[in-house]
Amino acid sequence: METAVEKSTIRSIKKRKKIVLGIIISICTLLIIYFGMAIYFMNHFYFGSTINSISVSGKSVEVVNEQMASEIQKYQLNIKERGGINEQIRGEEIGLKYDMNGEFKEFKDKQNPYKWISAVFNTKDSKMIVGVKYDKDLLKEQVDKLSCFDSSKVIEPKNASYKYIDNSYVIVDEVIGNKGNKDILYKNAVDAMTKGETTIDLESINYYVKPTYTSKSPKVVATRDKLNKYVSSKITYIFGEDKEILDGSTINKWVTVDEDSEVTFNEKQVESYMEVLASEYNTVAKTRSFVTSSGKVINIGGGSYGWAINKVKEVQNLISMIMEGESIEKEPAYYQTALSRGKDDIGNTYVEIDLSGQHMWFYKNGVLITQGDVVTGNDGSDKTRTPMGIYKIDYKERNATLKGENYAAPVNYWLPFNGGIGIHDASWRDKFGGELYKTGGSHGCINSPYDVAKTIFNNIEAGTPVVCY
Repeated sequence: METAVEKSTIRSIKKRKKIVLGIIISICTLLIIYFGMAIYFMNHFYFGSTINSISVSGKSVEVVNEQMASEIQKYQLNIKERGGINEQIRGEEIGLKYDMNGEFKEFKDKQNPYKWISAVFNTKDSKMIVGVKYDKDLLKEQVDKLSCFDSSKVIEPKNASYKYIDNSYVIVDEVIGNKGNKDILYKNAVDAMTKGETTIDLESINYYVKPTYTSKSPKVVATRDKLNKYVSSKITYIFGEDKEILDGSTINKWVTVDEDSEVTFNEKQVESYMEVLASEYNTVAKTRSFVTSSGKVINIGGGSYGWAINKVKEVQNLISMIMEGESIEKEPAYYQTALSRGKDDIGNTYVEIDLSGQHMWFYKNGVLITQGDVVTGNDGSDKTRTPMGIYKIDYKERNATLKGENYAAPVNYWLPFNGGIGIHDASWRDKFGGELYKTGGSHGCINSPYDVAKTIFNNIEAGTPVVCY
């Protein structure tokens, strides 16, 4: 009888024989599969092989030749445009054909049938691009025919812009449009045909021309904020009891924004605004209603006295204030000012000279300080005539010497108000008034008695109006 040890040994030997047999069978099976597939790939392309993105997996060269000839015949390029529009360019319309001479067989010959396993992991020898030939003129013609180049359908892109609504600026969204770059489409069409690709998405190839600035662009937001700073300004000009208010409702008309979102002031419009203020509130040479010492009301204009806005300086001041977003009450810059405000800016301190009556009065704060007869310029000569108008005392000087053509006259009190014309004492005269001026008048000055000239000199200040009529 066999012992238990002997039985266990026999079972172990049988088990090992089965394992060895199984391994041998597996190896033989794998070898059969390997060599069988190697034999197969001697006449067929690797699995996963492509030519111009067309699958030729597991096909023979003969079949591939027929397949590729068929594919090129029915090839068409689909162009996906904005708005769900699709257009096509067919291969036959541009004379499309493969530029080849036995390349498919050469491609197959590069695929070693005994390396088919490694080809699963390395696709280097499984892909091929075959060049194509086409008529460039026909392709250009087909591209030009696409509706995306129809000028009646092309919408130009527009940058985000700005609109003044309810006292502030808001951003108007950009216009995306559908204008594109023909060169980009043409290049991508050639690339697609070369690779055998059948679709071009115009969005993905960056064909469309984009606005430079959108509503979200930091520069656009910054420009809007700048504009709103400008129109938040409120400048109140004070002219005595009158006021002129300038705010965003006017300021917004003075600013422009270019395509690069740069803000500029239309200085010409600012100047026009200042011209309006000047025409309304400047009083130099304007005709005024004046009540003479005799009680007669006259209208008199001309002369140098009055208010005169410094328009050039104030335009720059105004632009600067608006840029800073200021709210302020102020007077404008002036070339010169007058003693009083309002239309009657002569006020109640002035010198009054009646040229026909040859008499002069000086009022201060409404009180007559002095008066007297005078001798003015010779009325018969333009060179010596005392001009009418409203002037102002430029300055006052003691012991001056007045010089002119063929004369030099020393005076005690000199009060010029119109260039070389002024009020002064005339010690060489013993009579004043009447019609002396017609035959023995001055060179244009107001010859005054010593006491009258002295009293005026001691009580008057530069800038005081002088009314000559």
